[in-house]
Amino acid sequence: MKIYIAGPLFNAGERWYLENIDRVCHEAGFETYLPHRDAGLVPPSGDGNEFFFNEDRKQLNECDVVVAVLNGVTTDPGTAWEIGYAHAIKCPIIAIYDDKRIADPKANINPMIYCSVEMCKTMEELKEKLKTMNNETMNNDK
Repeated sequence: MKIYIAGPLFNAGERWYLENIDRVCHEAGFETYLPHRDAGLVPPSGDGNEFFFNEDRKQLNECDVVVAVLNGVTTDPGTAWEIGYAHAIKCPIIAIYDDKRIADPKANINPMIYCSVEMCKTMEELKEKLKTMNNETMNNDK
């Protein structure tokens, strides 16, 4: 199974956080698509907007699960789009919101996003959810 990792990636701290999620996904037995690692931060040529849009959409169509980072005062617009797209193609979405500035994510996250995802409040909770998901998949394959 393949996981698409969605979240802001515009500074070193954001990329570091996404890479930690990538590690958790691998430890739970999943392959991943991590946009800044796999598509890069600079397009190989031409229009970057079109390149990243097409590559991300292609990868979303090929994934089995999306893990989305919702931390921050507002959800990153690209992440919000990826969640909407994944929801439209009926791909399960697990979100992580461990931002300590706001105790209740439901009070801070747009209801259209909140109602589209299965929420985790810690990295440990995400890890357990992924392990359970992978175990269920392996049992269904038998």
